[in-house]
Amino acid sequence: MMGFDVSDELLGTVAPIVVYWLYSGIYVALSSLESYRLHSKVEEEEKNLVSKLSVVKGVLLQQLVQAVVAIILFTVTGSDAEADKAQEFSILVLARQFVTAMIVLDTWQYFMHRYMHVNKFLYKHIHSQHHRLIVPYAYGALYNHPVEGLLLDTIGGALSFLISGMSPRTSIFFFSFATIKTVDDHCGLCLPGNLFHMIFKNNSAYHDVHHQLYGSKYNFSQPFFVMWDRILGTYMPYSLEKREDGGFEARPTKGFKDD
Repeated sequence: MMGFDVSDELLGTVAPIVVYWLYSGIYVALSSLESYRLHSKVEEEEKNLVSKLSVVKGVLLQQLVQAVVAIILFTVTGSDAEADKAQEFSILVLARQFVTAMIVLDTWQYFMHRYMHVNKFLYKHIHSQHHRLIVPYAYGALYNHPVEGLLLDTIGGALSFLISGMSPRTSIFFFSFATIKTVDDHCGLCLPGNLFHMIFKNNSAYHDVHHQLYGSKYNFSQPFFVMWDRILGTYMPYSLEKREDGGFEARPTKGFKDD
C-alpha cells in the first residue's frame, strides 16, 4: 500500500481552516446552553445585522485569501526540509517562537484594529462589517471585510511567522492555536473550566464588551493579551454578572461606562 505524504506547508495552510470550522461546530452545539450565554438566542437573532449565510460566505472568502498568501509565503521562505535543517528542535526555541509570534500578532492587530475605529472612512467602509455582529458567535470570528482580513489577520500572521523565525511545521501548531483562541473569543459563552478564560484576560467576555456600543472605543486587544489596552488607556474593566433571565452579562465597572 502506497503512503501519502503531506507537506508541512500544506498542513500549515489547511489545518487552521479545518480547526476553525471544527471548533466553531463545538460551540454551535453548545449554543443552546442559555445559562452560560453572554446574550440570549433571541438577542442574537434580533440584534445582529447580517444573516448567518452571509457570515459563512464572508469567512470562506477570507480563508481563501489567507490560504493563497500562506502558500506564497511558504514558497518564498523555503521548504519545510530546509527549515528543519536550519534549526534544531528545542522546547526553549519553540516557546520563544510562540511568545514572539503572539506578541507580534497582538501588537499588529491592536494598532490596526484601533486605527480602523479612529479613521471614520475605514470604519464606515471596512471595519463596520465585523461589527454587524453585535452579538458575536463562534463561526463569525473571521467575518470581516476582505481588506480587513488581509490587513489584520493575513499580514499580521505573515509578520508573526517571519519575525518569530518559526518553521512551517511550527506554524501548523501556532496558527491552529491562534485560530482556536480567536473562535473562543467570539463564542459568546462563558463556560466553567474554560482554560482560555483561566489563562487569558482577553476572552469572550472581554471581547464582547468591545462589540457593544458603550465599549466600541475600548478593548481593542486581540487575540491573546490585554497589555496594549492597559498601556494606552483603552482598557475597559468589567464584571461578569448573572442575568435575571439566565446567562451572563459583561457589565462595565460601576462609574466607568459614563466616563
